[in-house]
Amino acid sequence: MPTTQQLLARLDEIGIALRDTGTALALLGLGSVGIETERLDEYSDLDFFAIVRPGSKARYIENLDWLAIPCPLSYIFRNTVDGYKALFEDGIFCEFAVFEPQELRHIPFAQGRLVWKDASFDEGLLKPQPVQQRVNPIEGTMEWHLGEALTNLYVGLGRVHRGEILTGTRFIQSYAVDHILALTKTLETAQVQNEDPFNVERRYETRYPQVARYLPSFIQGYEHNVESALAILDFLTQRFDVQPTMRSAIQELCAHH
Repeated sequence: MPTTQQLLARLDEIGIALRDTGTALALLGLGSVGIETERLDEYSDLDFFAIVRPGSKARYIENLDWLAIPCPLSYIFRNTVDGYKALFEDGIFCEFAVFEPQELRHIPFAQGRLVWKDASFDEGLLKPQPVQQRVNPIEGTMEWHLGEALTNLYVGLGRVHRGEILTGTRFIQSYAVDHILALTKTLETAQVQNEDPFNVERRYETRYPQVARYLPSFIQGYEHNVESALAILDFLTQRFDVQPTMRSAIQELCAHH
């Protein structure tokens, strides 16, 4: 696992890579690499915003060459229209979004740490404002649910190892399972047509009995997160095209148990 020094150094390296593109404006660290670095440990990931010049956002979204300069990427998953979750070859995990300055007033985010900025960038744009949650047009596809399930397992296991069992349990046995429920329609035909449009969990066992029989292995309880994560990973691997590097990264976290 990466050290806290390596995590912070990687963020600095990303800032340099952005600077060298010539069209970036700032790098904002968030969460444990933002203003709460005292929370940083080897199971932390890099959360950040890359802020770029107007008209250049698509270049940073469509080509991640700038992100791969410090270290090649072994896994990428576009989880929103604005950004990705990604795993570097050396095991550092990140979640980021790319914005142009005029977008920031419409983006929900907590106060962060300015890692790098161009001299022309107005720091006043980084003041968080209360805004409504943005619509994510990527949400709902099979690829999105699969990517979310896998990254939920990865993040959840990190939190379990950190001692944050409750939030880790939620990520593994609730959030990841929610995405399996959403994927069920691609795996099994409903036995009865009585779906609750407001709650997919209602009558799930009678509607999808084949997938439902795996639920006890997915949800083994507060003290069995690693076992639950392995069961979910095995289920997904057998039915979907799970990227080998992300599968190995999840298995490695399970092996640290």
